[in-house]
Amino acid sequence: MTPGYSPPAVHDMLVRLYDIPEPSARIAALHQAGIDLRRALAPERHVVVSWVRQQFGEGWASECEVSFARLPITCFRAQRGNDILGFACYDATAKAFFGPTGVLESERKHGIGTALLLVALQAMAAEGYAYAIIGGAGPADFYAKAVGAVPIAGSAPGIYAGLLRAGRPPGQEP
Repeated sequence: MTPGYSPPAVHDMLVRLYDIPEPSARIAALHQAGIDLRRALAPERHVVVSWVRQQFGEGWASECEVSFARLPITCFRAQRGNDILGFACYDATAKAFFGPTGVLESERKHGIGTALLLVALQAMAAEGYAYAIIGGAGPADFYAKAVGAVPIAGSAPGIYAGLLRAGRPPGQEP
């Protein structure tokens, strides 16, 4: 990293849950392609969390593990056969927060991420949330296009300020 360089701030984004697209057609299309997308089950915790750790790291695995401690479980997963393709969680870091979420790089651009996003947000709406926060939203354009998410001014670094990371003092990014 270049001395004095700070990576661009990643803002949280806000989503109106009463105005999100219905995901059933996307789920049906994925099913036709042999992809099963549903809420994870408790006996899958070790498999899903291990996969998230391997693909996306310890931080996201920790958040995913928390989603399995909630009832209902707040993790959705997509799979083809016995292969996990992607996941999405909510209420892991904080109430009303969507994320983390991720799809295998080789499976991106096939609608899996959008479908996972929509089913998780739909579940949040069914639980009574009117709005969701996408914490530290990486692909802001994706979220804006998929669900009309808008940046929350002054939200960086937000809840993630001073986050402990293995091997680094708080506040020092890679």
